[in-house]
Parts: sequence; structure tokens; C-alpha cells
Amino acid sequence: MKKVIVIGGGIIGLCSAYYLHKEGHQVTIIDQSNMDFGASYVNAGYLSPSHIIPLAAPGVMKKGLKWMFNPSSPLFIKPRLNSDFLQWAWAFNKSCSSQNVNQGIPAIKDIALLGQDLYSEIKETENFDFQLEKKGLLMICQTQKMLEEEIHVAEIAKKEGLAVRETSLTELKKMQPNIQLNAKGAVLYECDAHTTPHMFMEEMKSYLEASGVVIHRNEKINDLTVKNEKISSISNATHTYIADEFVLAAGSWSSILSKKLGIKLLLEPGKGYRINSERDFGITMPAILAEAKVAITPMQGFTRFAGTMEIAGINHDINKVRVEAIANATQRYYPNIKLTAEEKNTATCGLRPVSPDGLPYIGKSTYCKNLTIATGHAMMGWSMGPSTGKLVSEIISDKKPSLDLDVYHPDRKF
Repeated sequence: MKKVIVIGGGIIGLCSAYYLHKEGHQVTIIDQSNMDFGASYVNAGYLSPSHIIPLAAPGVMKKGLKWMFNPSSPLFIKPRLNSDFLQWAWAFNKSCSSQNVNQGIPAIKDIALLGQDLYSEIKETENFDFQLEKKGLLMICQTQKMLEEEIHVAEIAKKEGLAVRETSLTELKKMQPNIQLNAKGAVLYECDAHTTPHMFMEEMKSYLEASGVVIHRNEKINDLTVKNEKISSISNATHTYIADEFVLAAGSWSSILSKKLGIKLLLEPGKGYRINSERDFGITMPAILAEAKVAITPMQGFTRFAGTMEIAGINHDINKVRVEAIANATQRYYPNIKLTAEEKNTATCGLRPVSPDGLPYIGKSTYCKNLTIATGHAMMGWSMGPSTGKLVSEIISDKKPSLDLDVYHPDRKF
């Protein structure tokens, strides 16, 4: 048994703690927040092996530059004279290649599929009650060009063994007969599932605390003491913590702490927004509005409208232009849905940690022997949460990992 401290209480931190506890380790979670908001709570709730194309793909940087002057665009990269951002942007641009896509496809698929299986396993094993439905995910297109692009991606997914098919407008309307839809057609990923994120998070926190895992909320770690290439303690102004092993799962804040160890994690926070509505619109199928990159999810008791990727540093400022963009896109595809001012005013956001190549960092850096890094999942953190947690526990327990970790190595070069 090892004494393990997990820094970060989001989906990755909680799942790491869960599997470490299952392996018999003594686990403590430390988080700088109250652990009731952020990307793990406001995401679209998708378990999406369908999202096999990494964010860094050919043409994305070009689109990002074009969209830079449009604050309502799906991807908004705010240029800043900051050395960390400039290094990340340079590495992201280099990663927008066919080679990165080809390497990323199996890496994303494998960890996402494992994650989906583990959600089901956790629910059954622990008798959790969180929503978990496998209805699939629609990629709804309004233009022939986008439909052709989505069909191309679907063919790649099919070759990878994922269940996916094109769906006609007629079939689309039969799937959701109670809602008006303005579209050309869609692709249906039958392999996908969806959840209500806060339900899982609350159940997992309750389970961990009842099982003896110690959780320290509102504790920001400022300092790390290193001796002989190992962390001997971590601390802030009021507390010092000692452990055998440490897990860095602090999301977008991970690079701030890793820098103190001499580990250069290229990481940028990607802000996403969500609007919730408790009205019944008749939406029964999760869908992504392909041109607008807006996700719509029927959750437990409400419908969630989520989207945008805003690379603009660490902040939780609500950009109303981007909130309005989600609402406007929704009405373009679903003409009868007009989100109210009250619903838009309750919009909130979360910061997703984005690596330059769109793949997570999972593993031990050669610069620190008792630190396991688990961050950088971009838009796939929810899909990859349990699988990342399991991999972390296997690393620390000196077991053979369920997946080959080389592609996720935190010291990889860009």
C-alpha cells in the first residue's frame, strides 16, 4: 500500500482516486475549489469514441486564424504576447498534420472505448444511479459540404470498427418527431452514449468519502519540495502534505505546478460554455450541430446546450457574444427553440486543458520519479475520465497498463 495524493478533484482526479482506492492505496484528494463547478460539471456529458479526430488536424490553425476576428466563432484563439502561449501555439500549428491525425485516431478511440466500458462497470459495481444512456450521437448538418465531411470521418470511424451510419432527413425526423428540424441530413454514431455529469460527480465524491478517501476542498497547492528527483512534500501557507506518490490531475492549472518541478507541460485552457433549460423541447437524441460545433444533450431533468472552444488564458469570464452564438445556432437548426434571456443569463463555463496535439498527458515524467501526470484531455476529458484513472492506478501499483502509454507520454516532443 502506498500513500497517494491526487492534486485535482475533477473527473480525472476523482477517477484516479477511485481506482487507486480499489488497489488498496491510502488516497487523499486536494483541490483548490469547492469541487462543484468547472469543466467536469458543465460539459456535454458525451462518452464519445466517435470523436476520433484530434483537435490538432490539418486546416484547424488556418480556421483559427480566420476566426480570430470573429468572437462568436466555434474556435476562438486570442493572441497573447506570452511565452507559454506562443510555445503552445507553435506546437499546435506543427501538430495540425495528417501524421498527428493518423497517430491520434487509435489513441483516442482506445482510451474512449475503455472509458465507456468503465462507466458502465462503475455504475453496476457501486449501484450508482447516474444517467447513462446509449442512444448514440447525431452529427446534424445543414450543408452538403459539411455532410460530405462528416460522412468522410464516419468512413474512417467505420474502418476503426465503430458503429456509425449516414441518416437521411426522413429518418432523422422519425427519430425526433416532436421537434422541427432544419437540416440536410446527419451521421449517427451508434457507438456513443451520454450522461448527466453532475450526477456522476456527486455520487463519486460521496462514495470516495464514505470509503475513507480524504478530500480537502478549497486548498490551493503553491509549493512542491523535491529531493533526489522525488517530491517529498507539497504545501501552501497553512498546510504541508507528505506522500509516497503524487498525481497531477489539476486540469488547466497542471502546467503551473509542473513548471515548479522543471517539467514543461504545453497546455492551454480551452473555455467551453453551457446553457441549461428545464423546458421540454422534445429533444430525445444527443446531437452536435456540425457547422456551429454546438452540442445538445437531453439530460436528467433538463436539456443542455454547450459549445465553443475559447483559447484565452485562465479565466471564468462569461463572454455573452459566445453564449448568444450557442443560442442562435440552436435556433437555426431547431427553429422552434428560442432560449430565453433568463436561460442565457444562467450560462456558465469550464476550462478544458488542451495539449498541442489534442492527446492527453498520462504517465510519469523522467524529471520526477514519484509524480504521475494526468491532464491535457481537451474536449475528451469526460469520455476518458475512468480510463485515465485506471491507467494512473496501474502505473502507481506497478501493474501492466491496460493501454500502451507511449503516445500519451508527458515528455513527448512537439
